Amino acid sequence: MILRILGEGQYEVTESHLDRLNELDSALQSAADADDTAAFASALAALLDAVRSLGTPLPDDAIVPSDLVLPDEDTSLAQVRELLSDEGLIPG
Repeated sequence: MILRILGEGQYEVTESHLDRLNELDSALQSAADADDTAAFASALAALLDAVRSLGTPLPDDAIVPSDLVLPDEDTSLAQVRELLSDEGLIPG
């Protein structure tokens, strides 16, 4: 699966890591639902850090469509709320 972090680049993440990413995505969804800005910022940072550590960065010159696009760490709670579906940012 190819994940893009806006303003940063793309990462290839194997399916074996999707459960972990979904756990972090659930925490992000819960923080957004609770309108808890501090928990939201922490959950978003944790999700993006996991993508960076579990994924393999793709070269900048690689042209590959992204399966999912994630916001960067500076994205506000209100902006992320617009991106969230019933399944969070990462379906599954």
